[in-house]
Amino acid sequence: MTAIMAGSLLIVANYSPIGKGLILGALFSILNFILIGETLPKRMDPSVRKTFAKALGSILFRYMLLAIPFVAAIKSDTFNLFAVLVGVFMVQIMILLDHFAHLFRTVER
Repeated sequence: MTAIMAGSLLIVANYSPIGKGLILGALFSILNFILIGETLPKRMDPSVRKTFAKALGSILFRYMLLAIPFVAAIKSDTFNLFAVLVGVFMVQIMILLDHFAHLFRTVER
């Protein structure tokens, strides 16, 4: 939500390629995170060979999915490549910020 709101504000502030890139990257980051959560239980198989194949297939599919916003940013002037990069890592950035905020509150007590 933070990336989408920031992207919307950037679009309104006439920084359209940066805002659109941030939103595009964040949406694909969210989709990637959802796919991780949905496919993780399905990878648990008694057969090591099947588990490895499912895990590898999932990773390759998610990497190909994350390539889409980068290709779109490279091929088009509509999206800023750096903003797409930041957007793709937005879920991880927010998880780290939440972790550090929790750590800071714990140390403060």
